[in-house]
Amino acid sequence: MIVLLFAVALLAFSLSTVSGGGAGLLVMPVLGTLLAPEQIPAALSLGTAVSSATRIATFFRAINWRVVCNFVPASLPGAWLGVWMLSLMQPMYLDLLLGLFLLGNLPLLLRGRKPANPAEPHTGRHGGTASPVSMRLLPAIGLLAGFISGFTGAVGLLFNAFYHRLGLRKEAIIATRAANDILLHLTKIGLYAAYGLLNRHVLLAGAVVALAGVAATLLVRFWLHLVNEHVFRSIGHAAACTAGAAMLVMAGQQVIRQDHVRTRLNTSHSTVSASMGWRTHVYSVAFEHNSELELRHTHPAFNTGMVPGQRGFWYRASVLHVSMTRGIYVTRRLTRTFSA
Repeated sequence: MIVLLFAVALLAFSLSTVSGGGAGLLVMPVLGTLLAPEQIPAALSLGTAVSSATRIATFFRAINWRVVCNFVPASLPGAWLGVWMLSLMQPMYLDLLLGLFLLGNLPLLLRGRKPANPAEPHTGRHGGTASPVSMRLLPAIGLLAGFISGFTGAVGLLFNAFYHRLGLRKEAIIATRAANDILLHLTKIGLYAAYGLLNRHVLLAGAVVALAGVAATLLVRFWLHLVNEHVFRSIGHAAACTAGAAMLVMAGQQVIRQDHVRTRLNTSHSTVSASMGWRTHVYSVAFEHNSELELRHTHPAFNTGMVPGQRGFWYRASVLHVSMTRGIYVTRRLTRTFSA
C-alpha cells in the first residue's frame, strides 16, 4: 500500500501543480485505507507542507505577496478552529458537502472557456490584475479556507476560482497558493500534535506523500510553460470533479458504515413504501392505493427503548397522514416494531 500511496500521490501532485491545487483531495481515498479518518488530515498536512516549500523555491519570483498578506493572517485562527472541531467529531458530513461543491465544476468543464486574449493587459510579473472587490474578500476567504483545511486536511481546489478572479496566471497561482498554504500547514501540524493526532503511522504516510510531492514539482516545472491558460483552467475543473466524486464515495461509505444507514423498498397490491434507517431512527414514506400518503418517523421510546419491568424494546412512531377523504392529520403510537 505504501507503493500505491506514492504512485497516487505522485500523480495527484503532478496534476495539482498544473491545476493549481487539489492533490490532497485526490490522495484522501488512498490514505483512508491506511489511516483512521481523524488521522488523514494530519498526514496530508505533513506531505503538503513539504510540497508547498518545494513550489515556493521553484516559483518564488511569481508569488503575489499582496494576496499572501491578506489571506494568511485570517487563515491561521480558522485552521485552529478546524483542528479543534476535528478533535471532537469526524468530518464526513462536511466532506459530503465539499464533494457536491466540487462537482459543481462539471458544467464549467463541459462548457469550456475561450482561451485568454494574448493582448489582454496584465500587471507586473504576476501576470494579472487583482480585483478590488475580490481582494477585500481575501481575509474572509482565508478564514474559511483555514477552517476547512484544518477540519479535512485538504482545501486546494475549493478556492481556485478566487485566484482566477484575481487575474493571476498559472505560475502566480501555483506560487501564491504555496506561500499561502505553507504557514497554514505548519500551524496545523503543530495543532495536530497538540491534540494527539500524530503517531508513527501518520508520520510514515506523511513522509511518503511529501516525497511524492517534491518529485512531482521537480518534474512538472520542466513542461509547465507548454500548458496554456485555457488548458490550465480546464485541468483544474477536471481535477475538482474527480476529487469531488472521490470525496462523495469515501464520505458516503463512512456515513453508511458508522451511522448504520440502510434503505428498503416494499411493494404490495395496495401499498408502495420506501424507508431509510439512520442510527436509531427510521424515516419512511408510504402511498396507499386509496389515495392516502403517510410520512412516518420511528425512534426508540423512553430514550433507550427499554421499559423497566418489561421485556423487549418499545419504539415511538409519529405518522403524518395526507388523505383525499380525511384530510391531513397526525397519529402517534408505541410499537415493538422498529421499521416502516
